[in-house]
Amino acid sequence: MATLTAAERRAGVTAGSSGNHAQALALAARLCGTRATILMPADAPASKRAATEGYGAEVVTYDRYAEDRDALARALAGERGMVLVPPYDDPWVIAGQGTAALELCEDVEGLDVLVVCTGGGGLTAGCAVAARSLRPSIRIVGVEPEVADDTRRSLAAGRRVRIDVGRTIADGQQVPTPGELTFPILQALVEEVVTVTDAEIAAAMRVLFERCKLVVEPSGASALAAVLAGRVDVAGRRVGVTLSGGNVDPERFAAIAGTA
Repeated sequence: MATLTAAERRAGVTAGSSGNHAQALALAARLCGTRATILMPADAPASKRAATEGYGAEVVTYDRYAEDRDALARALAGERGMVLVPPYDDPWVIAGQGTAALELCEDVEGLDVLVVCTGGGGLTAGCAVAARSLRPSIRIVGVEPEVADDTRRSLAAGRRVRIDVGRTIADGQQVPTPGELTFPILQALVEEVVTVTDAEIAAAMRVLFERCKLVVEPSGASALAAVLAGRVDVAGRRVGVTLSGGNVDPERFAAIAGTA
């Protein structure tokens, strides 16, 4: 948002997001004195939509299983003459998301492994660049839900693969294909991508609540889920894990964590 020209700010901004980027963009738009229109899935958690609207953004909904979010976002930007701010496929967004790993590595020395929740790849790409710049030997591992493993498949194929995303509690990771800008970074810096089940994510959410007193949404807990489920080799290693989001309704959190 800080890089936009005065004319671009007058035009307003738009993006497609299930919630985290939506809220960030809505708040940034308000702080910068511009308007935001967010394209959100019709089944996005109510708390995410409420927060996005609470920051002053207009929300337009779509069917995530039948419609192409990116195509709709581009069309919306064109129709309204607004600036499209992608949730992950943008150099500034990638860099901003990478500050999570930057701060972690500054606070904790000697990390051997960094496990990152992976959706479109912005967080993973940014964290990989930041972590590797400070600790070249660190191992980067991405984590996706089993039914939304587009990045894992794409890395195996050596090219971006598009999948039909299945239903999962990790709504923030329901992405059909890695980003055009993020994928080459993932290819260069990420050693592997592992997957987790909804049950394993729910178990991680419960551990975070009971042991750490943290409320973390499903997508944000997937990295820890992979570690707890033994998907990542962490024996004898110092491990960093991202917890990327706490946007979950109390009722939904209780229902999910209660099944763990």
